[in-house]
Amino acid sequence: MAILPCVARHARSFLFVPATRPERFAKALDSGADAVVIDLEDAVAEAAKNDAREGLARHLSKLPSEALTRVVVRVNGAGTQWHDADLALLRQWTEQGVAAMLPKSEQASVLRAVANSLGETMPIVALVESLAGMDAADALARTPQVVRLAFGHLDFQLDLGMRASVEEPELAFARNALVAASRRAGLPAPIDGVTTQTGDAQRLKADAQRARAFGFSGKLCIHPSQVVVVNEALGDTDVERAWAKRVLEEATRHAGEAFSLDGRMVDLPVIRAAEAIAARGRG
Repeated sequence: MAILPCVARHARSFLFVPATRPERFAKALDSGADAVVIDLEDAVAEAAKNDAREGLARHLSKLPSEALTRVVVRVNGAGTQWHDADLALLRQWTEQGVAAMLPKSEQASVLRAVANSLGETMPIVALVESLAGMDAADALARTPQVVRLAFGHLDFQLDLGMRASVEEPELAFARNALVAASRRAGLPAPIDGVTTQTGDAQRLKADAQRARAFGFSGKLCIHPSQVVVVNEALGDTDVERAWAKRVLEEATRHAGEAFSLDGRMVDLPVIRAAEAIAARGRG
């Protein structure tokens, strides 16, 4: 049985909302975010985990079917006391297009167990937050039902005892590894981590542009105000879409031969780049 279509495969912006704040679910879905991550893990205190899960079960049923395809639920990690109950909740939504996000993804065997528990149609986003997860990135990306890798760069730094500077050149090796693993597995480009400075639009823009430069195509958001900036930085501009259209028109006219456009040689790699832009526009 095929994995169900889900927005998480190609979403640019993933907006977190705590599972304990159901009044924010609709607002998050209306924020312009491509996907909304309802969080049962870090955003929920231990004493509130069970109530949060029960409340989520009630409120998911109130969402329209289209909205459900944009919902990703971050469950508690494997090995925690809440993990199995979180998966039991999600099994009720296997056929509705809801996706799961597994934090602390480190072993393909654990991901396969999660996939088996959720049912073979549910998409999974594997959140890599440790050196063990980074070492296993290729195996995680190739695990059935995993549709995307995501980078939990804050926890990753904690795991390695790092204190990355503002531009985070220290994390370049990790970002390269996730992009390469996604490419080798044939997955869409991965999702970069959050920008914690919610009031600093310039920092957010720089972080999102860096993500795109590394080859990421999505980014986690923690405030609705971040969504527009992320969507713009990780999307294609009108100029890029117009360029792609011209390239493809000329490529058709030249029947596969290299040609010059605006003083630049256009050959197969350039045509493939234009095709990718056109495909995103259609999607």
